Amino acid sequence: MNYDRILIRYGEISTKGRNRNKFVDKLRKSISNVLHDFTGIKIEATRDRMYVILNGADGKEVSERLKGVFGIQSFSPAVKTNKDMEAMKDAALALFQKKYEEGKTFKITAKRADKSFPLNTDELNHEFGGHLLKNVPGLKVNVKKPDINLQIEIREEAAYLSCETFQGAGGLPAGSGGKAMLMLSGGIDSPVAGYLSMKRGLEVEAVHFYSPPFTSERAKQKVIDLTEKLSNITGAVALHIVPFTEIQQLIQQQVPQNYTMTATRRLMLRITDEIRRKNDGLAIITGESLGQVASQTLESMYAINDVTNTPVLRPLITMDKSEIIEIARKIDTHDISIRPFEDCCTVFVPASPKTKPKRDKVRHFESFVDFEPLIAKAVKNTEEIIIKPQSGKEESFEDLF
Repeated sequence: MNYDRILIRYGEISTKGRNRNKFVDKLRKSISNVLHDFTGIKIEATRDRMYVILNGADGKEVSERLKGVFGIQSFSPAVKTNKDMEAMKDAALALFQKKYEEGKTFKITAKRADKSFPLNTDELNHEFGGHLLKNVPGLKVNVKKPDINLQIEIREEAAYLSCETFQGAGGLPAGSGGKAMLMLSGGIDSPVAGYLSMKRGLEVEAVHFYSPPFTSERAKQKVIDLTEKLSNITGAVALHIVPFTEIQQLIQQQVPQNYTMTATRRLMLRITDEIRRKNDGLAIITGESLGQVASQTLESMYAINDVTNTPVLRPLITMDKSEIIEIARKIDTHDISIRPFEDCCTVFVPASPKTKPKRDKVRHFESFVDFEPLIAKAVKNTEEIIIKPQSGKEESFEDLF
């Protein structure tokens, strides 16, 4: 017997109250996005469960894609039967035999959501365990670490049987928490910050600062490729590419060298805030980790945050570099991030940046230049690209040289 559907368990969504349906709808949309090319599937949702009806689709491929969808706690490929005991036993034996190999142990895990069903969970475990032992020679029970766990869930509408459970990505469905702008540099940290923000239900749009001729087209392509990796998680992502050369050169001319990094970050934050306002975002996301570099001390963050009242989210704030790299490898952004093409922050980094900048001093240095027209110009000339899953140009690392 082959699986005909995948049973999805909500996890954190189950803690929601009256607005649970909003989260369920967002999860349905996310699943539909990642399975868009499986034309025959059907998605059904109830308050407590969601089902992907396979209709002949490849269950293994569907399962692989579901592993990365935020909002899913776990899922099981399953078969649906009516609640007749004989029909359920026949389905259980056929499903078990497809998975069983000689020497493997098993257990039964029954759940009775339909309390009107005549047998309780202990009785269900006994009935189905006895049926398998009777029909599979040499089969042994192991309730602590079984090779096969046959799960039987009795719900009001039907019974569902499965021999496998896969861990989901957890978190909340994409787009359920509002929109935020991700300051995407091209390094290792910011894509990870975007990923973790998506896991908490945020819809993310990326903002990248581009300073030609000091930064190359390949540096720009690197950021497009990183955005594509993020789009593979939740669907299409808007990438805003900001022309920053003029502002950055003016900062280098007008601000003392040890304060240029602080001023640069302040201007970037102001521009990102304007783009956020234009696109109805509610927050800004950065990849900052406390104390990792000179611009990420608490004093620097205090001086930089001074330019906006918009919430600035820093998902990596307490992580060390090894933890961040581990996640980057997991989401397949690490190897893109380490391509040797510098962004505008690394190109203009001063020899001795101020690690404890004073807010009043940087305000004073900036007061000699009217940056407002340049900010407006940069926002106006920002290029927007909609990056879709797998839409970017395929390019190997060797092709970049």
